[in-house]
Amino acid sequence: MLVVGNTYISDDVAEKQFVCDLEKCKGACCTEGDLGAPLDEDELAILENIYPVVAPYLSEEGRKAIEEQGKWIKDFEGDYSTPTIGNRECAYAIYDAKGVLKCAIEQAHLDGKIDYHKPISCHLYPIRITKYDQWDAINYHRWQICHAACQLGESLKVPVYKFLKNPLIRKYGEAWYSELEQEVQNREIEKAMPVKKRK
Repeated sequence: MLVVGNTYISDDVAEKQFVCDLEKCKGACCTEGDLGAPLDEDELAILENIYPVVAPYLSEEGRKAIEEQGKWIKDFEGDYSTPTIGNRECAYAIYDAKGVLKCAIEQAHLDGKIDYHKPISCHLYPIRITKYDQWDAINYHRWQICHAACQLGESLKVPVYKFLKNPLIRKYGEAWYSELEQEVQNREIEKAMPVKKRK
């Protein structure tokens, strides 16, 4: 485990390799699972504010789901997430010409319409963060639907933390990410050092 500031980072984040392969998975993470994308509480007001700009990007089914359920929902455990269409794909998900699920919020961002990129939980995937009172636990989430991403990451030799450099900086800042890089480098140096034999 790595420790940077008030975060505890699983070794898998540094050691496992991962690069999204949308041509293979078709954006399955936007449709699989019991709920929509997890949301931080401070993202709720953002969704409310940007919705008029994002709405034209949505599918008819997505707009209808949001009209019926709201811009976000609160589950029985008190956690927040995006609404879904028929308990499947996220209401903010849209299909491109190749049948790949993309994020309408992200598309509005790429088009320069809004500053907000997309929910941080989506931006950070396959990392999942569990918040505690004084610290965050940062873990690599394994999911069968991401098998192609694991294969592509291994072929390109890109570890999870490097693939997610931009969203990690978005979440924790440049200084935090630089310290993480240094911690990983120190770990690699330690592993490469020969083990001293006892006399």
